Amino acid sequence: MTTPYTAPAGTRIGHVHLKVSDLERSVAFYRDVLGLEVMVQYGTQAAFLSAGGYHHHLGLNTWESKGGPRPARNAVGLYHTAFLFPERADLARAFRRVVDAGVQIEGAADHGVSEAIYLSDPDGNGIELYRDRPQEDWPRDAEGQLRMVNERLDLEALLTLA
Repeated sequence: MTTPYTAPAGTRIGHVHLKVSDLERSVAFYRDVLGLEVMVQYGTQAAFLSAGGYHHHLGLNTWESKGGPRPARNAVGLYHTAFLFPERADLARAFRRVVDAGVQIEGAADHGVSEAIYLSDPDGNGIELYRDRPQEDWPRDAEGQLRMVNERLDLEALLTLA
C-alpha cells in the first residue's frame, strides 16, 4: 500500500503553458489586454510572459498547434487559468482594460472567498481574473466549514474602483 502524501503548504502552481494557434495574436492579447510583460520570445514559436519580472507565469507556444482550430467547448482539457490580483482595485483596473478592449465577458461571480470575472483568450482558453478576500472574511457554516457561494458580482460597482 502506498503511503498517503500531502504536498507541502508552500507548494503553488508556478506557471501555465498554453498551446495557441497564432503566437503574435496571443502575445498581443496577454500583453496589451491583461498587461503581462514579454520576458522572452523565440521567434514565432514560443513566448514567456509574466507580471512583476518573474521569469514566466505564462508560456505560449505553437509547436503543435500553429493554425489549429479552437477546441470544442465540451472537449477535455484546461478549464481556465486564474490570474490572482492582490487588491480589489487591481482587479477593477484589469477588468476595465478587458472591457475597453472589447473582450466579451462570459461570467462573473462573488464566491464569498473571492470575486471572479470569466472570459476567454483568442484561442478559447478560459481565463479567470480574481481577487481573494482576506481569509478571516471567508464565509463559514455553524461548524466552521468553508461555505463557498456563487452569487452575482456587481460589475458596475467594481468598475467604479478602476
